[in-house]
Amino acid sequence: MTQSSPTDISRKEPPKSENLLLNLLFNIILPTVILTKLSGDEYLGTQWGVVVALAFPLTYGLKDFVQSRKINFFSALGTISVLLTGGISLLELDPAYIAIKEAMVPAIFGVATLVSLKTPYPLVKTFLYNDKILQTDKIALALQENGNGRNFERLLANASCLVAGSFFLSSLLNYLLATLLITSQPGTVEFNEQLGKMTALSFPVIALPAMIVLMGALFYLFRGITRLTGLTLEDVIHHHEKKGK
Repeated sequence: MTQSSPTDISRKEPPKSENLLLNLLFNIILPTVILTKLSGDEYLGTQWGVVVALAFPLTYGLKDFVQSRKINFFSALGTISVLLTGGISLLELDPAYIAIKEAMVPAIFGVATLVSLKTPYPLVKTFLYNDKILQTDKIALALQENGNGRNFERLLANASCLVAGSFFLSSLLNYLLATLLITSQPGTVEFNEQLGKMTALSFPVIALPAMIVLMGALFYLFRGITRLTGLTLEDVIHHHEKKGK
């Protein structure tokens, strides 16, 4: 049985990239418009407003699962969050539960990232160090040749802490945003409008800072790999050739 060479790997077709515009449309723009503009009694009403608004991110997450045939971490996170928000809203629970839910979901994944370091499958390898981005076989060989296997494990552990930190930051910002904005009782037009405003602000207020921390973790990991292996970033990143060449 022959092993695939780096050249063979580079010729594989890259996975289809996610459409950022559709992501924003289904997860932020449409739910915001429905919750803030169409939840009055003259349109959908408060309960149907919540149902229709949350149907868009839920549909998007399910579509991603059907297309990729595997669970996308962020889509799964979004789907769980949507279902919890819908349940709290339709059951008309205390609005404080929204803030708790907003903080709980990313916090759970932050803890899971740290706990996974004690398992054979640390989550940082899913987020940052995987063979879709990097030539992991080449990296492993270079680490072995340089005797830096143990140093690399420490590097992954530190990168995991940075990834977990991005989730904990998201948890804190989620809680603060929900506490400040969600003050009305579920089942009211005011609650739906506040929920829509929170949805609209979630990307600039929460996602962008967390993404910056995550990008910092990626930079830290890549820099450490080049230092421990003696290879350049150009050497270890997959390069996908265009069809027809």
